[in-house]
Amino acid sequence: MNDDQQRDQSAERFLRLVQQRRRGRLKVYLGLAAGVGKTYRLLQEAHELRAHGVDVVLGYVETHGRPGTVAQLRDLPTVPRKHIFYKGRMLEELDVQGILQRRPSVVVVDELAHTNVPGSENEKRWQDVEQLVRAGISVLTAVNIQHLESLHDQVLRITGTDVTERVPDQVLKLADEVVNVDLTVGELRARLEEGKIYDAAKVPTALQNFFQAENLLQLRQLAVRETANLISRQIETDGGGAAPVAPERRNQDRLLACINANAPAAREIIRKTSRLADRLSAASWAVLYVQTPRESADRINLATQRHLLNNLQLTTELGGQILRVKATDAVPEILRVAQEKGVTLLICGVTSEKSWWQRLLRPGVTRRLIRAVARSPLDVDVFLVSY
Repeated sequence: MNDDQQRDQSAERFLRLVQQRRRGRLKVYLGLAAGVGKTYRLLQEAHELRAHGVDVVLGYVETHGRPGTVAQLRDLPTVPRKHIFYKGRMLEELDVQGILQRRPSVVVVDELAHTNVPGSENEKRWQDVEQLVRAGISVLTAVNIQHLESLHDQVLRITGTDVTERVPDQVLKLADEVVNVDLTVGELRARLEEGKIYDAAKVPTALQNFFQAENLLQLRQLAVRETANLISRQIETDGGGAAPVAPERRNQDRLLACINANAPAAREIIRKTSRLADRLSAASWAVLYVQTPRESADRINLATQRHLLNNLQLTTELGGQILRVKATDAVPEILRVAQEKGVTLLICGVTSEKSWWQRLLRPGVTRRLIRAVARSPLDVDVFLVSY
């Protein structure tokens, strides 16, 4: 089967999905980095859907001036962008209300991780997309792997880049289709060197930083793995057209992440737990914050309290449950909650900053928890996240 036939089948499959429900359908093109061809593929599919008689429009497409991508805009109807005046400049954003009034069957919305200009209807473009899907409009969109929330810490370690625009994992988990737009590292770097991704002046810096071969190789592996995980979840959820996996055959692991007010450590533990839950196809996962007297509101500053709330919000965005309790000692409370919730795996943080004699004189919560678990009748394992 050649590439044209595969694309035709992909368009026909998405068309069947569009026709199945009143809720809009969501298809995400996932890439390892800029320049792999996500937007080009979006526009190709838009043309193929139009050829099948589907009412498809462009809501927001970012061509970056690439000739091949610009050429794909031909003959595709567009909903004009919304203009917002901000800090002395007129900026353009996706016109959500304009699309809702136009009510196409399918709309193309590029740059899923984009942060909207203040004054927009929603703060993030992924929220725009969710609004359109809820209204019954199907969406074709694209995003790079580094923008996935639960992978933030891994991407930071790989590339040294702190990606600030991120998409909650739940958005991709709720997608009806996820397609990995793959390209070899050599091909992607060649495109960059030929000026097909960025202006010539930016190429040397990009090659020496984000687009280093080793960085791209690891990002490519993340993209392939993430796509495979998402497809596996879809098969378990709805069978992918086959019989769904019976509940008794699914993994019954229940994960419980234990955090305190240490913001960086808590973020890493939460993201790691989300990834583990996906990898294990866990039945559920939750984040437990035990507020001890030393972390009462009158003993931690406002910035720490704000970071704590942000981390609890992160839990919700990643699909986890939030549990908050007060206790004088965190360890027995963690064991109580673990027993009550039927937890099979505890996820805790451990730091290497303390010296051996500090750990000996004042063992931390994690060290005490491990001892308590070993002595308890609970059938639970402990997973340690270093920070």
